[in-house]
Amino acid sequence: MYARILLCYDGSREGRLALREGARLAQITGAQVILLAVVETVAGNALAQGADAGALVHQQADFRAILDEGRQRLAAMGLVHEVRMEFGEPVGKITWVATETGADLVVIGHHKQGFWTRWISRSVAAGLSDELGCSLLLAQTVIEDSGSP
Repeated sequence: MYARILLCYDGSREGRLALREGARLAQITGAQVILLAVVETVAGNALAQGADAGALVHQQADFRAILDEGRQRLAAMGLVHEVRMEFGEPVGKITWVATETGADLVVIGHHKQGFWTRWISRSVAAGLSDELGCSLLLAQTVIEDSGSP
């Protein structure tokens, strides 16, 4: 069914749901896992945060810690995995990594948005559904970590 699953992980509650659901699917299907964090570096985001080189280094350290947490969960579940951190716009980077790694499935957490937020900015999920050449799973189900399928 799936040979490679790309798990997009940001450490949020929704990201944790995606990690668990994607990891369970990997256990069941025997898929290889690519754990990905994307550090958003678009100009608007950098300006909104008053970012400079120091802020980017701080963000990078935060995402390393997030990836370490994800790596530990995957290892505890006995999954073969690769860990990646990319910089840039999330939809573009996720699509690029999915293509480069030959992912059959991309798993992301569903971040609920209000009407105005959805109207003003397009969601990552909507962008991915238009750009990806593979299946997309928006994880919302609470799945417990398990060592066996």
